[in-house]
Amino acid sequence: MNGQKINYHQEMLIEIEAIKKAGIRPKLLLHTCCGPCSPYVFGVLGEMFDLTVYFFNPNIHPQAEYDKRLSEQIRLVEEMELSYDVVTDAYNPKPFYESIKGLEQLGEGSDRCTSCFSLRLEQTARKAKEAGYDYFATSLTVSPRKPSQLLNELGIALEEKLGVKFLRSDFKKNNGYAKSVELTKKYKLYRQCYCGCVYTLADSEERARGCD
Repeated sequence: MNGQKINYHQEMLIEIEAIKKAGIRPKLLLHTCCGPCSPYVFGVLGEMFDLTVYFFNPNIHPQAEYDKRLSEQIRLVEEMELSYDVVTDAYNPKPFYESIKGLEQLGEGSDRCTSCFSLRLEQTARKAKEAGYDYFATSLTVSPRKPSQLLNELGIALEEKLGVKFLRSDFKKNNGYAKSVELTKKYKLYRQCYCGCVYTLADSEERARGCD
């Protein structure tokens, strides 16, 4: 990646303003990782785009955890009284383990995570293109633990590779993360203690055995 720090939140606002001026309502496939990362993002994008929620997270371990996070995502959409479809694929962690082969022993924030982000974003981009969406995006950038610069660079590369627009974002800006936390409390969402994979689960158990 180029290492140049870009204000992707500002780029998103510029894109949204252009959409407003054009008087259109594009279709957007939004990759989500969990319920807590979603409500603020829904509020930012919902008035401007026809959203479909795509829960593609083969990194999540074990399946019971995957099912719980998916269930909370669906419940959130229902309780917010949104008309969004929530689509997913059958639980299959194999693509994740294939994507991080040889990187298993690296820590959180390493190339292992980059490979995981890339896998999830590429699948979202491919699905968006196949289904005729105008944009794809991810809620991952709302988290202060996720590198927004990297996520946007990966998304832009996929836009160039596959020909479907990636909506740049840094949803943690404008107090986005704090607002997400408040909405999580409002809707009494389950807040997971680890990112998702078996390796971060082990790290979390060793560090604290609980949520922070």
